[in-house]
Amino acid sequence: MKPLATLLPALLFLAVAGCTQQTSSAPATHASAATMESPIGFDSNDYPGDDALPILRRHFAFAGYWLTNPPGEHQNGWQGKRDALLKNAFGFLVLANGKFDAEIKKAKRSGTTPAALGKKDAAAAVAAAQREHFPAHTIIFLDQEEGGRLTADQSGYLLSWTEAVAHSGYLPGVYASGQPVDDSPGKTITTIQDVREQVAAQHLSPIAFWVYQDACPPSNGCTLHPPPLTSSGTPDVAAWQYAQSPRRKEITAACSKTYAGDGNCYIPELTRMMLDLSVAASADPSHGR
Repeated sequence: MKPLATLLPALLFLAVAGCTQQTSSAPATHASAATMESPIGFDSNDYPGDDALPILRRHFAFAGYWLTNPPGEHQNGWQGKRDALLKNAFGFLVLANGKFDAEIKKAKRSGTTPAALGKKDAAAAVAAAQREHFPAHTIIFLDQEEGGRLTADQSGYLLSWTEAVAHSGYLPGVYASGQPVDDSPGKTITTIQDVREQVAAQHLSPIAFWVYQDACPPSNGCTLHPPPLTSSGTPDVAAWQYAQSPRRKEITAACSKTYAGDGNCYIPELTRMMLDLSVAASADPSHGR
């Protein structure tokens, strides 16, 4: 997932390494992800392939799992792969693609309200979760790619989606920005702050949050030894996506050397597989096992 993609046992991770192709970085040791102090995971629009799962599992406790086509994609390679991930002892961050503001407005002009579109997309996500045999009460995260304060149409769509999921037997989550942006003179806002304020004001169902914030700091870049989850700058999240592929150059200059020369995040054994990295409170942040 790029803003083209929260996250409870304590575990000990022995490797300190940058996910980079640069020769100055030490490679990550092949310690099991089951020994991580803070579980970390990966997500990618592209399914990595069954053969790559054992390698990824040496470093990662959980994986992002797309229920729908990822952003910008016309197919979903993750479909039908839950059993393969379970066999490799992965936990899950379960994802469903959300609509951009322009898409919501286009549907509105055609007679579909943002609320109706959100409800429709939620039903599709729930149906996909059922087909993939995710148990009841799995958290499904809506991928909210656009940051800052939401427009009225975006809010109508997102909150209709989360309410529909909350009444489906699954639990709603939102993947959204924790990067502060100017909101009014002398004040900033993050997308998660905005959503939380609206949920509280309207007395809506609780939402779990997966924050993306790859700015350095608080992130230390593409590394298998991230800061603690509590350092994300957004309190009370299930997961923090602290590294993205490609990196956002304007906010990652301080940790640029941890990324490969092309700006992407890799692990040494899979130097062509672009990854986003997250740290979580749980080795199964969506409770999807």
